[in-house]
Amino acid sequence: MEHELHLTGDAGADGLLSSDPLALMIGMLLDQQVAMETAFAGPKKIADRMGRERLDAAEIAGYDPEAFAGLFSQTPAVHRFPGAMAKRVQALCGTVASEYGGRADAVWTEGDPDGKEVLKRLKGLPGYGDQKARIFLALLGKRLEVRPKGWREAAGAYAEEGARRSIADVVDEQTLEEVRETKRAAKAAAKKS
Repeated sequence: MEHELHLTGDAGADGLLSSDPLALMIGMLLDQQVAMETAFAGPKKIADRMGRERLDAAEIAGYDPEAFAGLFSQTPAVHRFPGAMAKRVQALCGTVASEYGGRADAVWTEGDPDGKEVLKRLKGLPGYGDQKARIFLALLGKRLEVRPKGWREAAGAYAEEGARRSIADVVDEQTLEEVRETKRAAKAAAKKS
Protein backbone atom coordinates (compact mmCIF):
# COMPACT_ATOMS: atom_id res chain seq x y z
CA MET A 1 0.00 0.00 0.00
CA GLU A 2 1.53 3.27 -1.06
CA HIS A 3 -1.34 5.74 -0.80
CA GLU A 4 -1.56 8.19 2.06
CA LEU A 5 -4.76 7.97 4.05
CA HIS A 6 -6.12 10.80 6.22
CA LEU A 7 -8.85 9.16 8.27
CA THR A 8 -8.05 9.98 11.90
CA GLY A 9 -6.44 13.40 12.13
CA ASP A 10 -3.42 11.72 13.76
CA ALA A 11 -0.31 11.38 11.58
CA GLY A 12 0.94 8.24 13.33
CA ALA A 13 -2.39 6.44 13.16
CA ASP A 14 -2.91 7.47 9.53
CA GLY A 15 0.64 6.36 8.69
CA LEU A 16 -0.03 2.88 10.07
CA LEU A 17 -3.34 2.64 8.19
CA SER A 18 -1.59 3.72 4.98
CA SER A 19 1.20 1.17 5.26
CA ASP A 20 -0.38 -1.85 6.96
CA PRO A 21 -3.37 -3.58 5.32
CA LEU A 22 -4.17 -5.48 8.52
CA ALA A 23 -4.36 -2.20 10.47
CA LEU A 24 -6.80 -0.81 7.92
CA MET A 25 -8.90 -3.98 8.06
CA ILE A 26 -8.99 -3.83 11.88
CA GLY A 27 -9.92 -0.13 11.77
CA MET A 28 -12.88 -0.98 9.58
CA LEU A 29 -13.90 -3.76 11.96
CA LEU A 30 -13.83 -1.29 14.88
CA ASP A 31 -15.98 1.23 12.98
CA GLN A 32 -19.25 0.73 14.83
CA GLN A 33 -20.78 2.58 17.75
CA VAL A 34 -17.80 4.96 17.98
CA ALA A 35 -16.69 7.95 15.93
CA MET A 36 -15.01 6.96 12.66
CA GLU A 37 -11.68 8.54 13.57
CA THR A 38 -11.72 6.76 16.96
CA ALA A 39 -12.26 3.41 15.25
CA PHE A 40 -9.49 3.94 12.73
CA ALA A 41 -7.08 5.21 15.42
CA GLY A 42 -7.58 1.89 17.23
CA PRO A 43 -4.98 -0.13 15.30
CA LYS A 44 -2.23 2.35 16.28
CA LYS A 45 -3.24 2.07 19.94
CA ILE A 46 -3.09 -1.71 19.66
CA ALA A 47 0.32 -1.65 17.96
CA ASP A 48 1.72 0.81 20.50
CA ARG A 49 0.44 -1.22 23.45
CA MET A 50 1.91 -4.39 21.95
CA GLY A 51 5.22 -2.56 21.38
CA ARG A 52 5.05 -3.14 17.61
CA GLU A 53 5.56 -0.99 14.51
CA ARG A 54 3.11 -3.11 12.50
CA LEU A 55 0.41 -5.59 13.37
CA ASP A 56 0.82 -9.32 12.89
CA ALA A 57 -2.31 -11.43 12.41
CA ALA A 58 -0.87 -14.63 13.88
CA GLU A 59 0.53 -12.82 16.91
CA ILE A 60 -2.80 -11.12 17.63
CA ALA A 61 -4.78 -14.33 17.07
CA GLY A 62 -2.49 -16.19 19.48
CA TYR A 63 -2.39 -13.46 22.13
CA ASP A 64 -3.83 -14.39 25.51
CA PRO A 65 -7.48 -13.24 25.22
CA GLU A 66 -7.60 -11.71 28.69
CA ALA A 67 -4.36 -9.82 28.14
CA PHE A 68 -5.52 -8.65 24.71
CA ALA A 69 -8.79 -7.38 26.20
CA GLY A 70 -6.63 -5.58 28.76
CA LEU A 71 -4.82 -3.77 25.94
CA PHE A 72 -8.21 -2.61 24.65
CA SER A 73 -9.31 -1.40 28.09
CA GLN A 74 -6.30 0.82 28.85
CA THR A 75 -7.08 4.53 28.88
CA PRO A 76 -7.93 5.78 26.36
CA ALA A 77 -9.83 2.63 25.46
CA VAL A 78 -9.49 1.28 21.93
CA HIS A 79 -13.29 1.00 21.69
CA ARG A 80 -16.27 1.71 23.92
CA PHE A 81 -16.86 -2.06 24.09
CA PRO A 82 -13.28 -3.22 24.71
CA GLY A 83 -13.91 -6.84 25.64
CA ALA A 84 -16.28 -7.64 22.78
CA MET A 85 -14.18 -5.83 20.18
CA ALA A 86 -10.94 -7.44 21.38
CA LYS A 87 -12.58 -10.84 20.74
CA ARG A 88 -13.71 -9.74 17.27
CA VAL A 89 -10.25 -8.46 16.37
CA GLN A 90 -8.69 -11.75 17.48
CA ALA A 91 -11.25 -13.72 15.45
CA LEU A 92 -10.56 -11.56 12.38
CA CYS A 93 -6.81 -12.00 12.79
CA GLY A 94 -7.26 -15.76 13.23
CA THR A 95 -9.02 -15.94 9.87
CA VAL A 96 -6.40 -13.75 8.16
CA ALA A 97 -3.64 -15.94 9.64
CA SER A 98 -5.22 -19.29 8.77
CA GLU A 99 -6.89 -18.55 5.43
CA TYR A 100 -4.66 -15.83 3.97
CA GLY A 101 -1.21 -16.69 5.30
CA GLY A 102 -1.28 -13.72 7.66
CA ARG A 103 -1.55 -11.22 4.77
CA ALA A 104 -4.65 -9.06 4.97
CA ASP A 105 -4.05 -7.78 1.45
CA ALA A 106 -4.34 -11.35 0.15
CA VAL A 107 -8.10 -10.95 0.67
CA TRP A 108 -8.14 -8.62 -2.35
CA THR A 109 -5.05 -9.78 -4.26
CA GLU A 110 -4.74 -13.58 -4.01
CA GLY A 111 -5.75 -15.20 -7.29
CA ASP A 112 -6.56 -11.87 -8.98
CA PRO A 113 -10.20 -11.79 -7.80
CA ASP A 114 -12.90 -9.60 -9.33
CA GLY A 115 -14.97 -7.17 -7.26
CA LYS A 116 -17.71 -9.71 -6.59
CA GLU A 117 -15.17 -12.21 -5.23
CA VAL A 118 -13.44 -9.59 -3.05
CA LEU A 119 -16.83 -8.66 -1.60
CA LYS A 120 -17.56 -12.34 -0.92
CA ARG A 121 -14.19 -12.75 0.80
CA LEU A 122 -14.72 -9.64 2.91
CA LYS A 123 -18.18 -10.83 3.95
CA GLY A 124 -16.56 -14.10 5.01
CA LEU A 125 -14.40 -12.32 7.58
CA PRO A 126 -15.50 -12.32 11.23
CA GLY A 127 -17.17 -9.03 12.06
CA TYR A 128 -17.75 -8.03 8.43
CA GLY A 129 -21.37 -7.99 7.35
CA ASP A 130 -22.65 -6.89 3.97
CA GLN A 131 -22.54 -3.14 4.62
CA LYS A 132 -19.10 -3.14 6.24
CA ALA A 133 -17.73 -5.28 3.39
CA ARG A 134 -19.14 -2.91 0.76
CA ILE A 135 -17.75 0.15 2.55
CA PHE A 136 -14.33 -1.47 2.85
CA LEU A 137 -14.35 -2.43 -0.84
CA ALA A 138 -15.21 1.19 -1.69
CA LEU A 139 -12.40 2.37 0.60
CA LEU A 140 -9.96 0.12 -1.25
CA GLY A 141 -11.12 1.38 -4.64
CA LYS A 142 -11.45 5.07 -3.85
CA ARG A 143 -8.49 5.65 -1.53
CA LEU A 144 -6.00 2.88 -2.38
CA GLU A 145 -6.77 2.40 -6.07
CA VAL A 146 -7.40 -1.32 -5.51
CA ARG A 147 -9.89 -1.70 -8.32
CA PRO A 148 -10.61 -5.26 -9.38
CA LYS A 149 -13.01 -5.63 -12.28
CA GLY A 150 -16.55 -4.89 -11.12
CA TRP A 151 -15.53 -3.32 -7.79
CA ARG A 152 -17.92 -0.38 -8.14
CA GLU A 153 -20.90 -2.65 -8.82
CA ALA A 154 -19.95 -4.87 -5.89
CA ALA A 155 -19.51 -1.91 -3.50
CA GLY A 156 -22.80 -0.38 -4.64
CA ALA A 157 -23.70 3.16 -3.60
CA TYR A 158 -20.55 3.42 -1.45
CA ALA A 159 -18.46 3.48 -4.64
CA GLU A 160 -20.25 6.48 -6.16
CA GLU A 161 -17.93 9.36 -7.01
CA GLY A 162 -18.53 12.48 -4.96
CA ALA A 163 -20.64 10.62 -2.41
CA ARG A 164 -20.29 11.39 1.28
CA ARG A 165 -21.67 8.16 2.73
CA SER A 166 -18.80 6.49 4.57
CA ILE A 167 -15.17 6.43 5.60
CA ALA A 168 -14.41 5.59 1.94
CA ASP A 169 -15.20 9.23 1.14
CA VAL A 170 -12.97 10.82 3.79
CA VAL A 171 -9.82 12.57 2.58
CA ASP A 172 -9.58 15.39 5.13
CA GLU A 173 -11.39 17.12 8.01
CA GLN A 174 -13.94 18.74 5.69
CA THR A 175 -14.99 15.50 4.01
CA LEU A 176 -15.13 13.80 7.42
CA GLU A 177 -17.63 16.44 8.54
CA GLU A 178 -19.61 16.02 5.30
CA VAL A 179 -19.86 12.26 5.89
CA ARG A 180 -21.02 12.93 9.46
CA GLU A 181 -23.69 15.31 8.18
CA THR A 182 -24.94 12.71 5.69
CA LYS A 183 -25.18 10.15 8.50
CA ARG A 184 -27.02 12.60 10.79
CA ALA A 185 -29.50 13.39 8.02
CA ALA A 186 -30.09 9.68 7.35
CA LYS A 187 -30.73 9.03 11.08
CA ALA A 188 -33.13 11.95 11.28
CA ALA A 189 -35.01 10.73 8.21
CA ALA A 190 -35.21 7.21 9.66
CA LYS A 191 -36.70 8.57 12.91
CA LYS A 192 -39.41 10.42 10.99
CA SER A 193 -40.56 7.31 9.12
